[in-house]
Amino acid sequence: MTEINLEPVYKPEEVEERRYRFWLEGDYFRARGEGQETFTIVIPPPNVTGTLHMGHALDNTIQDVLIRWKRMQGYDTLWLPGTDHAGIATQIQVEEHLEKEGLSRKELGREGFLKKAWEWKEEYRDRIINQLQKLGVSCDWSRERFTMDAGCSRAVREVFVSLYRRGLIYRGDYMINWCPRCRTALSDIEVEHEEEDSSLTHLRYPVVDGEGYVVVATTRPETMLGDTGVAVHPEDERYRHLTGKKVLLPLMNREIPVVADREVDPEFGTGAVKVTPAHDPNDLEIGRRHGLQIIQVIGDQGFMTENAGDYSGLERYQCRKKVVEDLKQQELIERIEDYRHAPGSCQRCYTVVEPLISRQWFVKMKSLAEPAARVVREGQTGFVPDRFSQVYLNWMDNIRDWCISRQIWWGHQIPAWYCSCGEIIVDYQDPDCCPSCGESRLERDPDVLDTWFSSALWPFSTLGWPDETADLKRYFPTDVLVTGYDIIYFWVARMIVMSLAFMEEVPFHTVYIHGLVRDAYGRKMSKSLGNGVDPLEIIDQYGADTLRFTLITAQAPGNDQRFRQESVEASRNFSNKLWNVSRFILMNLEEDERPDYQDTEAILQEDLTRADKWILHKYNRAVREVTRLLNQYELGEAARSVYEFMWNDFCDWYVEMSKQYLYQDGDNPDQADQTRCKSLLLYLLDGTLRLLHPFMPFISEEVWGYLPSREEALVAASWPEHREELEFPREADEIELIQEAIRSIRRLRSEVQLSPGQKSPAVIRPVGEKEEIFREEALLLIPLAAVGELTVDSRVEKPGQALTEVIGEGVEIFLPLQGLVDLDKEIGRLEKDLKEVRAELEKVKKKLSNQGFLQKAPGEVIEKVKGQEEELQGMQEKLNHRLQELKEMK
Repeated sequence: MTEINLEPVYKPEEVEERRYRFWLEGDYFRARGEGQETFTIVIPPPNVTGTLHMGHALDNTIQDVLIRWKRMQGYDTLWLPGTDHAGIATQIQVEEHLEKEGLSRKELGREGFLKKAWEWKEEYRDRIINQLQKLGVSCDWSRERFTMDAGCSRAVREVFVSLYRRGLIYRGDYMINWCPRCRTALSDIEVEHEEEDSSLTHLRYPVVDGEGYVVVATTRPETMLGDTGVAVHPEDERYRHLTGKKVLLPLMNREIPVVADREVDPEFGTGAVKVTPAHDPNDLEIGRRHGLQIIQVIGDQGFMTENAGDYSGLERYQCRKKVVEDLKQQELIERIEDYRHAPGSCQRCYTVVEPLISRQWFVKMKSLAEPAARVVREGQTGFVPDRFSQVYLNWMDNIRDWCISRQIWWGHQIPAWYCSCGEIIVDYQDPDCCPSCGESRLERDPDVLDTWFSSALWPFSTLGWPDETADLKRYFPTDVLVTGYDIIYFWVARMIVMSLAFMEEVPFHTVYIHGLVRDAYGRKMSKSLGNGVDPLEIIDQYGADTLRFTLITAQAPGNDQRFRQESVEASRNFSNKLWNVSRFILMNLEEDERPDYQDTEAILQEDLTRADKWILHKYNRAVREVTRLLNQYELGEAARSVYEFMWNDFCDWYVEMSKQYLYQDGDNPDQADQTRCKSLLLYLLDGTLRLLHPFMPFISEEVWGYLPSREEALVAASWPEHREELEFPREADEIELIQEAIRSIRRLRSEVQLSPGQKSPAVIRPVGEKEEIFREEALLLIPLAAVGELTVDSRVEKPGQALTEVIGEGVEIFLPLQGLVDLDKEIGRLEKDLKEVRAELEKVKKKLSNQGFLQKAPGEVIEKVKGQEEELQGMQEKLNHRLQELKEMK
């Protein structure tokens, strides 16, 4: 123990860095490889060039709570950290950096560009790791991994080659999502769809060898340059006479057939659809069924190809505008109407994607997905909350093949080589020559693998697979995966697939799904709205513990939460409350005084008061409840339970009660009372710090460092256990009756606006054995209720001019007002208050009867107003009751 007194004010900026260094120097986060039970989490690897955002802060706080809790429970815990190379995102950043230097990746060449990318990775890797450490995460940094380190890269190649040889990886020409900005293929789940205002253009296609037009509608007029057919439903009477005939494609003067296809919805639009097989997946299927040409008119950079004729070279949106203008001049626009649709955009750069036919690598997913769906149905892997298991299963049951090739340079280059003889070589080692013809000049596939391919192996590649390492044997499968619902398809499903395929086990037993952190109005945080909150700024201003507690107390599994400034302030106040009560307890210890407080048996041998037994009972119940809630992954409720015990039971009540024993009789206090009280205060502070540590590790560790006779570090201390000998239900009920009486007297005093320093008499008329309880606890009741003279008598008559409340089972509380309050003034004040409340209530009722307000106002606002109405009605009833009571006194 360095010194007994804490600083007057808690300063997280002076504590948190020092305490984190203390943990690192003590090597407290390392998985020991000892003991029988393990608990393992692999971190969802953040982008190596990313920065900490609120989603990261929430996700990692949840993991840290679980890891710190399990570590304290005695588990051999491994929280394996690492970063993801984030192929597309990192390449975009590096390219943007090069542009500022007047360079391009093409000028540098592949080797030169990759050298720059690795330099970028090394520079920015430290940033995201340092930011995670500022949050307080207790990862085992000795085992940190990177998705492109040597071990992970070897695992990626092992899986690719193995799947290829099993016939589950193939290469072919298929329609994919293409990002013209990133110039790479994207999987379906890397494309985001958000509704926006657009227009639906109705085009006239003249009938060849006949009269009139076939009208088709499109949101992308520029694609009509690649139309090779018009499709109608075979039973649509409007077009049956045209089936098999041809229409003239405007602007291109190309005759295209009218085909009958059952996929056409005759109820949608005009019932006739333009068919552009090269630029729409549904059109491609129709085109293949009817042998239509495939003409690509939009290139991979978003410019029109030579096949677009006079429009060649135009950017796609410029082309759209010119196509519409030209069709208007030829009177081939039927009409243009407003329309809302949800085009696909690249998740990384938000560019609208183009469906293009391209030669890509794919994984056949159906046979891999079946066992991955089965293990969730059988409960081998469960979701918290369970509703997300159905989300997972719906996707797995309808899964499509996975496009795994990307046309970028940063990533795992596909281990496939091509020979001029037509041979494709896929092997675990780079080939020297073609096994078929012996040719040594081989060309390697320039594409890289989808980032999620390497991430799918994360739970076992990071533990040393494909080697049978000690870590792999001990820590796989892992226990919990913590992640957001937005990457169930991207990552969770693929990890389960790959783990079953290569480890023959599920990668984790539980998937904890959390929601998004939204702004105070429920909006998604985004740069465009300018409503983002930087977690690092919150940490700098309030401390990491405050941010963590704010996030975790607002957390309910699977649900989004709102980040409110008032919640941050409340968490900061909670930190200050803990600091102040700790300071109070330690200040009351004499220098080198070390009461025996860690031994529960020793505590119980003391001559415990009724209040002592009550607080031990409340503490014991808090231990049981917090542990139960953590076991059920109700982390937010667990944190709130710690809060309720520490703030309400311990600080607001027991600490105040303890002052009666610490300071009674002035200079001659009872030493036995003092010693008992100090021991119990330390015992409870010790236990509270243990309960709080997973949620608020910095301040709890800091206070712990000042406790006498403590263990070495709180991070390595044991978790409290519920104990039957600490159950005191009878004494708890009795003290809660005393508390109710104190609250009642305080309420009555407040109603007549007595100042805290103005003592008042109080009369309690209990029933039965409760009279003895009130008499015995007068020492607590008198100071805590600011009572000058207390009368406890089951036979006493109600005093004149007294306010009344009834508590418990018939216990009456009287507050005599004679000599304390001017009844006329008090009646006048209450009548004025009642008038104001009635006026405000009328306003609220009027608002709630306004249909315009009810129809237009958000549900949250309406509920708030209803709450105001209910509160005002309660105030009105209370004021009426008190007025009547005071008037009867006169």
